[in-house]
Amino acid sequence: MTETTKNVTTVVVTGATGRTGRRVAAAARAAGLAVRAASRSGAVRFDWADPATWDAALRGADGAYLAYPSDIGAPDAADAVGALARRAVELGVGRLVLLSARGEDQAAPAEEAVRASGADWTVLRCAWFHQNFGEGPLLEQVRGPELVFAAPDALREPFLDVRDIAEVAVAVLREPSGRYARTTLELTGPELLTWGEALAEVARAAGTAKRYVAVPVHEYGAALRELGVPKEEAGFLVELFGTLLDGRNASVTGDVARVLGRGPRSFGAYAAQTAGVWT
Repeated sequence: MTETTKNVTTVVVTGATGRTGRRVAAAARAAGLAVRAASRSGAVRFDWADPATWDAALRGADGAYLAYPSDIGAPDAADAVGALARRAVELGVGRLVLLSARGEDQAAPAEEAVRASGADWTVLRCAWFHQNFGEGPLLEQVRGPELVFAAPDALREPFLDVRDIAEVAVAVLREPSGRYARTTLELTGPELLTWGEALAEVARAAGTAKRYVAVPVHEYGAALRELGVPKEEAGFLVELFGTLLDGRNASVTGDVARVLGRGPRSFGAYAAQTAGVWT
């Protein structure tokens, strides 16, 4: 056990209304932890862009889950994550778990900022989520007959269930020995699927026909601009997808099982449980 490692009883969950945050908050409550669900509109007001909101959320807690709201590789992420991590340590929040992205070169500065903060950190590098098909900006397309995206037809991804991320995050925070402190975990699902194969699982669960259409990354970026996405954001996504979707993540790891003592949830099981969203 390091000097800052201790049993976590109160955890701050940033982005507590978001895709991962709300599940981390639920898993932490189920594990008996006191949860401060921190967000711009939540009971515990927290805004990454307003450091004046940080102290009230952090003071008196001993662990925190950090999920940067746009993307961990965004140009402003490292400064904000580093500043929050350092302030957390100053206020006695010794255990920090950072949500990161597997294979995302742009995430390296934010990860390093947490490592340099003085906390007992754990970085969770996560694959694409199962829930990308059932929540968020792709949902309306997935509900229809055709999904157009920038992943090549042959690209295989180890899609990961957000519920597994939440359970790993809580297990890491609660580990009294600090076994996962100062460790980077790479979280994946149990199998490799193309985006077309994943969409076929969705179609099977929903009982409807669906087709995946791969487009070049630069064309996808142009389409985003036509839909009104700001130029800087679209440019960042083109750069991001140009690296993430090159096959670098076409492997599975055992880190979910290493932490939880069970294998990760499959995409097929997720699709069967989520079918109502698409019908």
